[in-house]
Amino acid sequence: MNKPETALLALRMRAWVSTAGAHIRHHIHDPLQVKTKSSRVDLVTNLDKQTEKSLISAIRSEYPQAQIMGEEGSGDHVTDLSGLVFFVDPIDGTMNFVKQKSNFAVMIGAYENGHPLVGVILNVMRQELYWGGPQLGVFRNETPIDHVSPLALPDGLIGMNAGMFAYDRYHTHQLFKSCSGVRMIGSAGIEYIQLLEGRQIAYMSHLAPWDVAAGRVMAETLGMQLSRLDGHPLDMVTSGDVLIATASTDAAIRTIALAATPS
Repeated sequence: MNKPETALLALRMRAWVSTAGAHIRHHIHDPLQVKTKSSRVDLVTNLDKQTEKSLISAIRSEYPQAQIMGEEGSGDHVTDLSGLVFFVDPIDGTMNFVKQKSNFAVMIGAYENGHPLVGVILNVMRQELYWGGPQLGVFRNETPIDHVSPLALPDGLIGMNAGMFAYDRYHTHQLFKSCSGVRMIGSAGIEYIQLLEGRQIAYMSHLAPWDVAAGRVMAETLGMQLSRLDGHPLDMVTSGDVLIATASTDAAIRTIALAATPS
């Protein structure tokens, strides 16, 4: 996809996500139908499902040949990244949405033949739209973001999955002692925003492709490093333990996280 086509794609994605965010805000205090998925803390609501269906319908109207992977199962069964592929997370941070009515996001990532193309993340309640890609740059609304935090590990904050920290997976307790502190937000999209804004130096969690896709496009555009911590290569069709870190901290974090556990 050339630059004008990519710019048009980004414009459309921004419009789709903004419309979805407005719909969620309008209905945020309506009675919700809440169900559990893989566990009691893995929630889905009727608004998640409605939003995903609306986003997928909008995508198909403009890009009927594209593959679409959606968190709530309304899309395709994607097993390879040939052609144009969209990753849709209609409400990222559903627990936050249900319990807090804040700290959740709408995300869409677009890839072409496996290459990151455009990512869009909306902080729904703050109405802050982050978007961009390697051909376009990265923006908050219309303001360019052209650099990330230069802080070294001891001076920065790391976002983490709560379970990963509680069970000291990847030596997260040692990482806590080695940095300025850890934060646990409960939304990959909002965590990505902290990275894009330079408020954190890294984020590590167990993530699905739709959690990774949109933010990866922008993070890599700004020079951040993404990798799997569980020994598998980074791919966009399976879930895994992922580290997103600034270039100045990636090696130091990985050295601690992947150190052998003393017997």
